[in-house]
Amino acid sequence: MLRRDIIQIDEEKCNGCGLCITGCHEGALALVDGKAKLISATYCDGLGACLPACPTGAITIAQREADEFVAPAPGSKAALEEQAKQVAAQRAAQAAPVQSELIQWPVQIKLVPIQAPYLQDARLLIAADCTAYARANFHADFMRGRVTLIGCPKLDAGSYAEKLAEIFRHNSIKSIMVVRMEVPCCGGLEHAVKQAILASGKMIPWQVVTLGTDGSILAD
Repeated sequence: MLRRDIIQIDEEKCNGCGLCITGCHEGALALVDGKAKLISATYCDGLGACLPACPTGAITIAQREADEFVAPAPGSKAALEEQAKQVAAQRAAQAAPVQSELIQWPVQIKLVPIQAPYLQDARLLIAADCTAYARANFHADFMRGRVTLIGCPKLDAGSYAEKLAEIFRHNSIKSIMVVRMEVPCCGGLEHAVKQAILASGKMIPWQVVTLGTDGSILAD
């Protein structure tokens, strides 16, 4: 996979008119249960020819990981089969129960023990608690395979830096992913993690992913 421009559709704004499907010449879109869906990222060239056709402004372009664009032959059997397969897969996914990726308890930074078996050799996710509400696929996108710690620097008293430094110091942490919102108050969480890594005296790989209030990934 590579990081490239791909369209995204706001289902709340989509009125199901289907005009975007006509505007897409690659067959990447289809109506699923009355809403426009990107049913094949492979066929989306990211140029946004479908955007002007949308009367509600439900379609935007964002950068994310996707397979390389492959232009299908218009009306080809392969394109039609791919479209049918993707529509069926999306319907099956919607019908399937959502699986939790939480692998430990508790999750609140203030409540997590400094030393716990699940912290040894852990890949940590340190997330602002609003992020899971903003991004629908938060469990699959960020929590899978990681120990999750959450907090809100605006609502919780004090800084997380001292507690996190103790966790980093007493455990062999493999990596840290910080997921925050774009709002300024979330900067306190990112700063606390940075200060905690410095205070722990360890070199721990870490990265920051910033989400927009619509759940889109703004930076990582």
